Amino acid sequence: MANIFSSLKNAYNLFKHVDFDKLEALSKKVDLPKMVETISSLDDKQIQGMMKMMGGSHKKKELPPIEGDFYHLGDEALKDEDRELQLKVRAFLEKEVKPIVNHYWNKAEFPFEIIPKLAELNICGLTYKGYGCPGKSNLMEGILAMEMARIDTSISTFFGVQSGLAMGSIYLCGSEEQKQQWLPLMQQFKIIGAFGLTEPEVGSAAAGGLTTTCKKVNGKWVLNGQKKWIGNATFADILIIWARDEESGEVKGFIVKKDNPGFAVEKMQDKMALRIVQNGIITLTNCEVEEADRLQNANSFKDTAKVLQMTRAGVAWQAVGCARGAYENALEYTRNRKQFGKPIASFQLIQNHLVEMLSNLTAMQTLCFRLSQLQDQGLLKDEHASLAKVFCSLRTRDVVSKAREVMGGNGILLEYNVARFVADAEAIYSYEGTKEINTLIVGRAITGFSAFV
Repeated sequence: MANIFSSLKNAYNLFKHVDFDKLEALSKKVDLPKMVETISSLDDKQIQGMMKMMGGSHKKKELPPIEGDFYHLGDEALKDEDRELQLKVRAFLEKEVKPIVNHYWNKAEFPFEIIPKLAELNICGLTYKGYGCPGKSNLMEGILAMEMARIDTSISTFFGVQSGLAMGSIYLCGSEEQKQQWLPLMQQFKIIGAFGLTEPEVGSAAAGGLTTTCKKVNGKWVLNGQKKWIGNATFADILIIWARDEESGEVKGFIVKKDNPGFAVEKMQDKMALRIVQNGIITLTNCEVEEADRLQNANSFKDTAKVLQMTRAGVAWQAVGCARGAYENALEYTRNRKQFGKPIASFQLIQNHLVEMLSNLTAMQTLCFRLSQLQDQGLLKDEHASLAKVFCSLRTRDVVSKAREVMGGNGILLEYNVARFVADAEAIYSYEGTKEINTLIVGRAITGFSAFV
């Protein structure tokens, strides 16, 4: 009797959960008794597989966080206050820059509204001591360069020109009076700077081939020549101009104000990379500069090279940020994009691309961490910075290429936040020393022979 009541109870529970209208509709499409017989013959594992396919008994899969710092280098290396600053800068970039960056990149215009907000972060001139600067480590500066480039390489480049090349020239090569005059204002972005070394016909040969000249006449310096690819040039208040002394042949540096007579700048058009950066062609026609505005401690290209060595490490970090931004956006895309009923991130070939990207990215990060440690220890040499620039700019190309590949046709659309990185990687590959020049610097260091022409 107990068995009968148990059977009736089970039947009641079964009928309570059955939609007979749907069951009747199903019976018109399939042989219902045969289907029941087939399903009842399946083992537990097969039943579970079928339910998983039907999306029945399993709750939504919880995915791991999207994190480009796979070895958690930032967690290990930064003090609590520095980690807090990193996250503060990241939040600013996510909130203030990321939503507008595609618009400005597409129009090749600069978002001037972010400059006062950047100033509030108090990160300009991060590694300099005094003059209102924070005096943080080179490692911290590199990580923040990476954070900026992770969202947009153009913004990182703007910041690098202001904080690194322009302020760095004054910090390393200026007199105490010049440092006091300019650095506090530049640190607060009240004065915007630019750095003029590259010329229309002189890039890699700047060490000995500058055609822009300077000559002292009646106590003033007269500059003549052109500069090209000068970031921030169209709106900078002051520009660091490097010129060859007609008498001594040595390279000297000058602080040229935008309203100096004989100074003119034209915006470069139709760039395919770093479109937010306002690059200019500068023309100097008998441009007069006071002796007080000559960088007092810049007397040869060796002094110029000190600035370039310092900032080249920052460009390697920019390459890391560019690669990280492409990787993280591509990973997010593959987890959401579905083909054949499944996220494409579940496909073997896609995972192979993602792991190769992460491998390159992690290698770049670890190299740059060590590079910044050498810099903080006062052990950085030209060849150290050059090796990082060569390796990171090459690997960034690989990462952004695969990021674009896993996204298919959508990879060339700005809205998916990878196309910018693909284009901007080409600029990183070339500026602050080409692969070939940096390779020869490293080659000279390891062989003892100079292969420069």
